Amino acid sequence: MTRFLGTALLLSVSAIGLAKAMPKADKPLAHMVFFTLKERTPENLKKMLDISHKYLSNFEGTTYFSVGVRADDVDEPVSVKDFDVALHVVFTSKEAKEKYLVHPRHVQFVESGKDLWSKVLVFDSYLTQP
Repeated sequence: MTRFLGTALLLSVSAIGLAKAMPKADKPLAHMVFFTLKERTPENLKKMLDISHKYLSNFEGTTYFSVGVRADDVDEPVSVKDFDVALHVVFTSKEAKEKYLVHPRHVQFVESGKDLWSKVLVFDSYLTQP
């Protein structure tokens, strides 16, 4: 029992230290979105790229924007291949991302593309400064 409590205490102290080291919400936030299309046709891929550029590029509060198709010619053991289109947006802060999500252009993007998607995965992370 003492050994268990000692391990639990060590893990708690480690978690507290990690939480203090984690970046705050005012740090840059990377928003990575991976879309799997219902039908992976050249027309649907083009439409995704077009509506992404039309509705999601050049937002206030962003420092980076890109969108592209899966790199089929990259084959590594850890490569994930169950998506078709990847969107990458870096925001200046969590607040900037929150404004983006409710902006009419983002809403229009969702409306324009939702019938194309069978799955959407979102990965958000705070970026640290060197």
